Amino acid sequence: MPVKGKHRRNSHRWSAKVNATSDALDLKENIFKSKDPEKIANSLKELAEESDRRKTSPFQSAMSMLNFYINRAGKNLSKTHKRPLELAKNQLRKLYGRPLK
Repeated sequence: MPVKGKHRRNSHRWSAKVNATSDALDLKENIFKSKDPEKIANSLKELAEESDRRKTSPFQSAMSMLNFYINRAGKNLSKTHKRPLELAKNQLRKLYGRPLK
């Protein structure tokens, strides 16, 4: 049975490894700190379409990175910071002609 502290330490490193070694998008610094959902969505769309490292469609890549950020921030993400990120999901859907949720 793994030691609780050791498992916890390793689990905190996986997201950094994903960002460093995966075919994830190369995000502009601080894009997720923006309070403008359109700016976030447009930036993600632009990066997804320009990237030659993605393995899925530009829409899927952009949405995945947005969800990855929201999920990794978890409870540390304030309501005022989370709202523009959630609204950016709908902006991405609009930009790609997908149904809104």
